[in-house]
Amino acid sequence: MKLKSEEVAQYLKQHPQFFAEYSDMLSNIYIPHPHSDRAIPISERQTIALRDKNKALQDKFLELVKFGKENDIISEKMHDLAIMFLTFTDLKDFLNEFHLILRDIFSISHAEIRLWNINSENPEISKFISSHTEIHTITNDLLSPYCGPELPNVIKCLFGENIDHLHSFSMIPLKAKQITGLLVLASADHQRFYPKMGTLYLQRIGELVSTFISQYSKKYDK
Repeated sequence: MKLKSEEVAQYLKQHPQFFAEYSDMLSNIYIPHPHSDRAIPISERQTIALRDKNKALQDKFLELVKFGKENDIISEKMHDLAIMFLTFTDLKDFLNEFHLILRDIFSISHAEIRLWNINSENPEISKFISSHTEIHTITNDLLSPYCGPELPNVIKCLFGENIDHLHSFSMIPLKAKQITGLLVLASADHQRFYPKMGTLYLQRIGELVSTFISQYSKKYDK
């Protein structure tokens, strides 16, 4: 009767004493090397398996350390961003300079912001106000920041001629008590904003911007 591999494995699991009773025989059994064409004893194969497992654990640990360091750096930058926002006392100054702050702190080369639910005749404010219903609809449909290589045409237009050199984007809805606007970040780097990236810090940037705008927009809402 020919036994299946699964049956042999199940038998050995259920009868561990087999290895003690036939230890001499086991020392003479050779199996394929996992990384070459030669055959090796079972004991050596176990050693290699443990070494590979330890290497995988070490790589995972180093990856976690790397992520931890990156998060520390980003957290420090978020702190710097909040401090910079606190230096502004006027909405028009903030709107005209926030893209420079994002460039200096996060190396984000291009950023555009559009607001609504704000009334202002000041040209330094009104140029950031959008009455375009398509932009409003796109923003309302965003449950979280979008990241990827595509943008709706109506939002691409915000970047003018620069759009030809931009290849990855993030759209961040600005919400206070209600949606008040849209922040769009862009980069020439294809991988700066990609679909499966984490968006926690992008969401935090949106919250900081939303809070500032909500605080200082009331004087223009007349």
